[in-house]
Amino acid sequence: MNPPSPVREFTLRGVLLGALITLAFTAANVYLGLKVGLTFASAIPAAVISMALLYRFKDSNILENNLVQTQASAAGTLSSVIFVLPALLMLGLWSGFPFWQTALVCAAGGTLGVLYTVPLRRVMVVQSTLPYPEGVAAAEVLRVGEAQRHKTDGARTGDGLRSLGWGAGIAALFGFLSGGLRLLADAFNVWINAGSVAFRIAAGFSPALLAAGYLMGAAAGVAVLLGLVLCWGLVVPWLTAQATLAEGQALSALATQMWATKARFLGAGVIGISALWTVASLIRPIIKAIASEPARSGPAAQAHDERERDMPRSWMLAIGLAALAVLWGVAGDFIGEHMPELASGARWGLALLCVLFAALFGFLVAAACGYMAGLVGSSASPISGIGIIATILMGVSLLLLGQLFPAFATSVAGKMGVALVLFMVAVILAMAAISNDNLQDLKTGYLVGATPWRQQVVLIIGCLVGALVIPPVLDLLYNAYGFAGALPRAGMDPNQALAAPQATLMQQIANGIFNGSLDWTMLGLGVAVGVAAIAADLLLRRSGAGALPPLAVGLGIYLPPTIGLTLAVGAALGWLLQRGIRAHAADKAWVAAAEERGLLLASGLIVGESLMGLLLAALIGFSGKDAPLALVGEGFAPAMWLGLLYFVGLFLFFYKTVLRRSI
Repeated sequence: MNPPSPVREFTLRGVLLGALITLAFTAANVYLGLKVGLTFASAIPAAVISMALLYRFKDSNILENNLVQTQASAAGTLSSVIFVLPALLMLGLWSGFPFWQTALVCAAGGTLGVLYTVPLRRVMVVQSTLPYPEGVAAAEVLRVGEAQRHKTDGARTGDGLRSLGWGAGIAALFGFLSGGLRLLADAFNVWINAGSVAFRIAAGFSPALLAAGYLMGAAAGVAVLLGLVLCWGLVVPWLTAQATLAEGQALSALATQMWATKARFLGAGVIGISALWTVASLIRPIIKAIASEPARSGPAAQAHDERERDMPRSWMLAIGLAALAVLWGVAGDFIGEHMPELASGARWGLALLCVLFAALFGFLVAAACGYMAGLVGSSASPISGIGIIATILMGVSLLLLGQLFPAFATSVAGKMGVALVLFMVAVILAMAAISNDNLQDLKTGYLVGATPWRQQVVLIIGCLVGALVIPPVLDLLYNAYGFAGALPRAGMDPNQALAAPQATLMQQIANGIFNGSLDWTMLGLGVAVGVAAIAADLLLRRSGAGALPPLAVGLGIYLPPTIGLTLAVGAALGWLLQRGIRAHAADKAWVAAAEERGLLLASGLIVGESLMGLLLAALIGFSGKDAPLALVGEGFAPAMWLGLLYFVGLFLFFYKTVLRRSI
């Protein structure tokens, strides 16, 4: 469906609207990522919001809406740097988030991520058969909205907005009642003691997690549940039986300690080997894709078709050099601030080596993540696994650097070495996250007839806007809640601290590399479990019996059970809905509407809970109290049952809403 020409595609109002949506969704993603280690894809909700707001402008069109969602999609990707940066506070190196260092790392890393994927667009989007699930879905949303704009009064678009609004309202209400008034509990937690071992059954009531599980799919949900059962049904009880209770320590406290200090490294091993397998399996297709690029040379490649024009190479070179120069300056400033013993020449030389490593590894990551996004979608791509690989490689590289160049040996060892690794891994994650999203957006643009170079420009704008939002939001959330292992002031409730699970994992791995305390035994066992999961996944896929994503198994082991079990419940909800939808497969219009309702309702749940969490964080930060709106104390007995009732009601509402026959 190519729009009529000429049309207004790149507009000031579109850029401003995209910036506003980016501000809101970046803040929401930062909160959600720090709380549970997950972020949500914002492209489709951004497209719906854009269509609703631009609907009254007679000269708006599908291409303008596409650029708005392209820019706003940076919110769901650039915020992935939060998987590393909080570790610098846990390390005791930062007492807050320095605005310019944090913003420039995000902006420069994200910009390079965009540039790295530009050469891959033609072979990975235009000529490729990769499905790009979110890209195709976003294109369909835009097409439906454009069709309704010209044919009807927009009833279908209004139905989509109602689904999004219902989801956001229900989730925001839960967040207000649980995190604000404290009338509802956010989880239940049961311990079963059996002699010297303890079993834990726990699940959260989070609407956002239910939605995340729904979007994740049944196969990933089963894999998470398998990891959860393996961890809390076998590994933690076994570790607890081998350990010795401290005086006055409860068995449940010992089991939690064993999970945090040992079992999570088993999960890290599964995640690491699964990520390596994923990247390794993509090397051949990536090489073939790059090798096929010269085939596009010749007269056809020189055609002045706007839909075939990427960003000019001169622009890419200038922007890329500027981004690398910014990274060099920021890295040099970071090293000079925390490694004052280094001479000026050694300082800038070390900064240059770090930037070169990040740039080279970042390009490989961009290619791998772009392919993964096309294969399984941006939401399912293992960005955290890429971070683990980058942490290990960067740590080992710094250790080798210290041995080869004695002048650096003291500076890159211990705490400062860990800090430098984490700082540069944040840059690599920014590259990985944006490249993971960019090709998905370019697929959407290709399907609706957009101009690639304009999409690439607005995505860079989205990176810059998101980079300005991330530091103050991180500071706000840190001062309101704190992070696990890093509370800003005495007397704060550690149970309310944001888990920041990936940041904790990155810090533990980097620490273990430099001080030798890393539990290689549990990591090794995790690798073995990961290999078994990979083998099982291959067998299932080849037999056509399904799949068992090995990364999801690792997440089930690593994440708290209050997250893992809720994700599995969400996946079960998705499976039940798919069965109900397939029963009416003959009615294609209803099937499409039902699937869209589910997608938008789930997106609304995530956005609503995240934004309410952000508002509550602002209240906590401004008031200086941990629970400024609480009506009851922590001992309010009905809270757990009320929370469970709300969650069950939400489950049933979601199911009935998606399957309702009226459209």
